Amino acid sequence: MQKLETNQLNRLSIEEFQSVKKYPIVIVADHIRSLHNIGALFRTADAFLVESIYLCGITATPPNKEIHKTALGAELSVKWYYKSDTKEAVQELINGGYVPICIEQVEGAVLLSEFFVDTHKSYALILGNEVRGVQQEVVDLCEQAIEIPQSGTKHSLNVSVAGGIVLWHFFNAFRK
Repeated sequence: MQKLETNQLNRLSIEEFQSVKKYPIVIVADHIRSLHNIGALFRTADAFLVESIYLCGITATPPNKEIHKTALGAELSVKWYYKSDTKEAVQELINGGYVPICIEQVEGAVLLSEFFVDTHKSYALILGNEVRGVQQEVVDLCEQAIEIPQSGTKHSLNVSVAGGIVLWHFFNAFRK
C-alpha cells in the first residue's frame, strides 16, 4: 500500500462543495463550550455532506482562530446559522419539516445500532453541552432520542466524537 497524497483524494473545492447536493441532515449544537468540539463538528459535517449546522446559545461562531484550527477550513464550506435559543432553532427546523432527534441518554432512547434512518425524511440531530447534555426543554421537542451503546467506565463520549459516530450512521444510510 502507498499512502495517497492530498491531490490524489479527488476532494471537492469549497465552491463545488457548496453547490453539490447535501444529505438532509442538520446538526444543532446546544450550548457547546469547546471551540475544538465546534471545529470538529464542522469538519465532520463537511466530510459527510451535512446541510448545515445551527450553533446555539454559548456555542461560539466563525470566524474564530480556535475553531479554524480544528475545522481546517470546513467552517468556510459548511453553511451555518447562529440562534441564541436552541429551543427556537429546533422549533424552526420542525416547522421546516425536519425530524428532531437528540443524541442523549434519556428514557426510551433507541440504541444507534437499532435506529433505522428513513432516507425520505430530513433530520435535525441535536448534540448537547459537554457537561449538561441536551437541555430538557429541547429533549421535550424531540420525536426520538438516540443513545450510542458503550461498555466502559465512562457514562458518555466527547460531543464531537458522538457526533461523528451518529453522522457516520446517517451518512451510510443516505449514500446507499
